Amino acid sequence: MFVLFIRLAIIVLLIFIIYRMVKYVLNPKRKLELAHEQKKYFLLDNPNNVHKNFLLTYQGVLFEGEKYLGTTDKAFEVVSMFVWAKDVSTLQGLNRDDFLIIEQHLKTHYPNAKIDWKSPIKEFLN
Repeated sequence: MFVLFIRLAIIVLLIFIIYRMVKYVLNPKRKLELAHEQKKYFLLDNPNNVHKNFLLTYQGVLFEGEKYLGTTDKAFEVVSMFVWAKDVSTLQGLNRDDFLIIEQHLKTHYPNAKIDWKSPIKEFLN
C-alpha cells in the first residue's frame, strides 16, 4: 500500500512539474523579457481589456502605453493612445523612422487610434 502511494505521489509530482514548465514557456511576460533582451519587437497587450496598459519592446527599449476607448462611425473602439518609454536613457540610438515603425505596428492592432507620444519623444518627433 505504501509503495502504491509513493508511485502515485511521484506521478502527480511529474504531472505538476510538466504543467509548470509549459506554463512558464507560454508566459507572455517571459516572451516580452526575452524579446527585450534580444532587442526584438514584441507587443504584450490584452485587446479585450481597454483599461489595462500595454507593454511594447523595440530594439531594446521598453515602452508602455495607455489605451482610451471612444466612438467611431461603426462601434466603440480604441481611438487614442499615449505611449512613453519606461527608461528615457535607453532611447539613445533610435531615430524618427523607428518611431514610425512602432506606430505602424500599433496601427495594425488599433487602426482607428491616434497615437500620442509623451515627452521627450513628443518633442523629438515635432
